[in-house]
Amino acid sequence: MHHSMPKMKTSLISDVSLLLLLTSSILAVAQTAPLQQSPDQQPVSYASVTRLNDILNQVEQTAQSAQVDLARLRIDKWKTDSNSKRQAQSNIEALSRNLKTALPEVITQLRNSPEDLFATFKLYRNLDALYDVFGSVVELSGAFGSRDEYKSLAADMDTFEKARRDLAERTEKLAVTKEAELSQLRAQLKAAQAAVPPKKIVVDDTQPPPKKPVKKKAAPKAKQPANQPPPQPPQNPQTLQ
Repeated sequence: MHHSMPKMKTSLISDVSLLLLLTSSILAVAQTAPLQQSPDQQPVSYASVTRLNDILNQVEQTAQSAQVDLARLRIDKWKTDSNSKRQAQSNIEALSRNLKTALPEVITQLRNSPEDLFATFKLYRNLDALYDVFGSVVELSGAFGSRDEYKSLAADMDTFEKARRDLAERTEKLAVTKEAELSQLRAQLKAAQAAVPPKKIVVDDTQPPPKKPVKKKAAPKAKQPANQPPPQPPQNPQTLQ
């Protein structure tokens, strides 16, 4: 009973990326043109949070019972080859680590941010992977384990599957809500960009251009008259005999 939703997963990732991009753009534009607060923006509804808490509580309870049921498995008693036993043991160890650490962390993140689309999808992806690995262990226990082991694990798997379906339905509704928010953000971004006036460059052409500096001409050297006789050298005075 494998399940896949490739189209919805791609759509959710695109919605998250576009929502972050548009939000960043609007914050940048809002520095110069403040946006109007939308009157139809409502807080998280009580029914939505209640529904989410029911799903999370169901997952937490099933995770606890699954850990107990996995620890009770007697793989060494299974009538199968050693390779199948090693593979089953490896899957059980991986499931135990996820149920003890990874899954509770994701649940806490979503419980703190009920309308976070990324956290919602993260939990769904965890449950999807958990369901696949858990299913292989249930199948082996049904083939080689005891009847009680199989019944306990099968009940855990059915509860995980129900929680996964419920979360998938809620994720799809949340994606529709986020798409409506994206449309509103696009409209706000367009209005904010239109409200920002274009920058104008003012050129002051009332003052006359500066005058070029005038270079002073050098004074001409004085010329001697052409008819003036050349100066005579001084005569030596006569000496007494």
